[in-house]
Amino acid sequence: MFLKHLSLTNFRKFTRLDLDLPQGVILLTGGNAQGKTTLLEAIYFLAAFTSFQTHADRQIVNLEEAKKGSLTVTRLVAEFQREKRRHRLEVRLILEPVGVLNGQRLRKEILLDGVKKPAGDVLGQFNAVIFVPQMSQIIEGAPEERRRYLNLALAQSVPAYARVLGEYNQALTQRNALLKALSEGLGGRDQLEVWDEALSRLGAQIILWRIGAIQRIEHLAARVHHELTHGTEILRLAYEPAYDPLPKPNGQLGLRMNTVVDRSHLELDEIQSGFRARLKELRNEEIARGVTTIGPHRDELRFLANDIDLGDYGSRGQIRTALLALKLAEVNWLKERSGEWPVILLDEVMAELDLQRRADLLKYIGGSEQALFTTTDLKLFAPEFVEKAEVWKVESGRVEKA
Repeated sequence: MFLKHLSLTNFRKFTRLDLDLPQGVILLTGGNAQGKTTLLEAIYFLAAFTSFQTHADRQIVNLEEAKKGSLTVTRLVAEFQREKRRHRLEVRLILEPVGVLNGQRLRKEILLDGVKKPAGDVLGQFNAVIFVPQMSQIIEGAPEERRRYLNLALAQSVPAYARVLGEYNQALTQRNALLKALSEGLGGRDQLEVWDEALSRLGAQIILWRIGAIQRIEHLAARVHHELTHGTEILRLAYEPAYDPLPKPNGQLGLRMNTVVDRSHLELDEIQSGFRARLKELRNEEIARGVTTIGPHRDELRFLANDIDLGDYGSRGQIRTALLALKLAEVNWLKERSGEWPVILLDEVMAELDLQRRADLLKYIGGSEQALFTTTDLKLFAPEFVEKAEVWKVESGRVEKA
């Protein structure tokens, strides 16, 4: 899989950009704040329909155009090749005026090969893996950062994941609203039955998908990490579901984080029935609190090296190495799932790595179909690597061959 053409309109500082992209490695050079990272952001947005820089789509609309208060359309168009067929993917962010007080509303439209479709039906058609230094938050940030990572990775690899997650979140919102009403003495407790059924059915499917994904990514990441650390560290991914379908031994309330837990044998029906039963057990507590306390929306994922929690005790070097192993594992996992290399996007990564890690990274992505690096210094790359790559200069929102 590779990107053949990229077109941007009113995307951040790019008012208009059209690029034909070659296969292989592309090095985007230039100073800071010239648009290099924005290019990677645009490509990733076409894969995930969300930005790695912000949770608010409105922030990627060109600021000067948005200020005018009139209808503004941000367009991202990718022509890409997959399974020897060419496809066209288009995302439109339409910022339109509403009301009389200069209000604005944002709509998102997605078209695949000219046909408008829901995001969930298009996710996974074009795949990309992004690696930026600030992604260390996946390891050392809040639990929602790790859940977001999981959701983005799964949405690209499991066709129904985004739709099921959306339905789960809707059911969760409705159930929480009912719990709050019940805590205030309004409504009837029997109304919870329908939302317990929906939450357990959808949540069980999400949990099952996460179990499978984490187990496979851990296997792939541990192998890469072993090579990167020359066998001195063992990397583990510890999945801690807020509703754990695996019974705790000897009546324990929880397990030590360094305990290896195998949930791969669990069946969907088993998870769903247990989840629903647990919701019923917690009903009085959740009504009192007015919120749903268990489920995938509260899952946790921890990263351990030699049984040390990297989020709490990892050094900067350990975190960088684990993150690199994780992203390379994600590349391999997506390739396994789709049969196609994802487009690999690396933002100022080389400056964060020592000489050996740089060499390891270049070796791992050597067989990919397309990889884009940003850098302010070409000297961070081996001369023979630069010679084989396509080198482009990015300056003030303009892109041209160096």
